[in-house]
Amino acid sequence: MKRRSFVLALAAMPLAAYAQPAEWQTIVGRDLRFRVEMPAPATETKAAEKEKGHVSERIAWASKRDGEMFDFDYVDYQPGWFSERDAKQMARDLGRGEAEKAFPRAKFKYVRDEPVTLQGWEGYALDIEDAQGAVVMMRTYIVKDRLYRLLVTAKNSEESKAAAQRFLGSLRFAETRPS
Repeated sequence: MKRRSFVLALAAMPLAAYAQPAEWQTIVGRDLRFRVEMPAPATETKAAEKEKGHVSERIAWASKRDGEMFDFDYVDYQPGWFSERDAKQMARDLGRGEAEKAFPRAKFKYVRDEPVTLQGWEGYALDIEDAQGAVVMMRTYIVKDRLYRLLVTAKNSEESKAAAQRFLGSLRFAETRPS
């Protein structure tokens, strides 16, 4: 009888290991307009500073995994702020920002620097690599009058870059842009 209990206990150990807290958590907007996965625990912050066109505070989440940064934020703009402008150009300008000052092309390789879309919404992708192969990946999306931004750093390892891709690929919007 003791032997059976021991064998059953050993067999149950893998199940107990899976019951541990998840390494990743899903962030869902209070207004249910988006969801994104980040390494746990993610910390939410609110920034009251407003830039031209903002109608709300910037809401952000940040987390770390093996020393790498995972940042996500969004801010609402005035109605018509983006729809009255060239959304592709706005996504590029907001997605690139001051990148060339922070990451001069003489020292960094621009691996990806192009417009993208997600669920039909305009966006911009910017991936910058250093001489050691570490990368900073940024995505910017404009959905109606809301700006979403993701930023992640990754070491030059498959595991680190896979985690970065998981984060960037997890963003989903509640609405798909009509064609």
